[in-house]
Amino acid sequence: MKYAKKIGALSVAAALSLSLAVPAAAAEYTVQKGDSLWKIAKEQLGSGLKWTEIYEANRASVQDPDRIYVGQVLHIPGDAGETATPADPVAPPVPAEPAAPSVEARTQIEKALALIGTFASGDTATARELLDENYIQHNLAYGTGEEAFIGSVEHLASAPIKTTVNNIRAFEDGSYVFLQTVYNFAGAGEQVAFDIFRFDEDGEIAEHWDDMASLAGENPSGHTQIDGTMEVTDLDKTEENRQLVENFLYDVMQGNAPEKTADYFDGDAYIQHNTAIADGVSGLNAALTALAEQGIQMIYDQTHMVLAQGNFVLAVSEGTYGGAPTSYYDLWRVEDGKIAEHWDVMETIADESTWQNSNGKF
Repeated sequence: MKYAKKIGALSVAAALSLSLAVPAAAAEYTVQKGDSLWKIAKEQLGSGLKWTEIYEANRASVQDPDRIYVGQVLHIPGDAGETATPADPVAPPVPAEPAAPSVEARTQIEKALALIGTFASGDTATARELLDENYIQHNLAYGTGEEAFIGSVEHLASAPIKTTVNNIRAFEDGSYVFLQTVYNFAGAGEQVAFDIFRFDEDGEIAEHWDDMASLAGENPSGHTQIDGTMEVTDLDKTEENRQLVENFLYDVMQGNAPEKTADYFDGDAYIQHNTAIADGVSGLNAALTALAEQGIQMIYDQTHMVLAQGNFVLAVSEGTYGGAPTSYYDLWRVEDGKIAEHWDVMETIADESTWQNSNGKF
């Protein structure tokens, strides 16, 4: 059953790393069919024996060196493409061509990443394995159902410019996986997206929601839409943090108790990744003032979904921006009971006459 948490509907004008250490010269590589860490190391680093370096640089996303999958993006440490060593010694007894794990063996996050990876690989067989035949699509630019998704994969595979998929963050909440990813579909330009996938009782991907925006440069505080804290912590506080964000949405974003705004922040400490807003509650206030001077209102009418894992909480809301129907995806990081960091994507909801499915945005 579709999860939807409804919160009161009032309007308000409000806009409210520990990263994996990668060497300075690191590059990225998208796993292709038939790849293994040994093969990638030999091609990218000049020696298959250096597969352990790639494994160590990707511990956050590669739990088992025998299990990498098509479309997965790996960090390649050092100077990829250096001249190969004259001759590789005989490989140790490490599987040279490890097969991708079966669908049943993958975690929900691995399945979601494998599915978006098919946009880059064109692997329709994997997509069919992962999808429920009655797959429900909420991206209004695409048809619903398994066959419509397969058609999109085939279309991208036939394009003269290869699609790229670079996942940034991945989280899991019960039967839901939510991702932050940078896509470039057939050379159309980089877009940052939040994807949500719902899994059914058989472990198949049954439903999808998303929001996308063009990838921009640094904001007034020097942050981008995708940098910042990566580590998931405080798993024991998942429900507490979910409730905090739900209360914040109701009190502040929907205007029910704006006088409580300061209660949700640790003074002026607030890291902002919105492209137009500077850090701090002070930066937020400056942005609100600028919007008001332009006569622009950002209105949150209702919240449809609040997903959480540890210190990260994603909210999906509906409202208007400058009078246009808008979908808001806000990812907040919570620290010690306060909202500490924010990423977002907002997307104008297309006119219903252009929808390619009748499922609605939410």
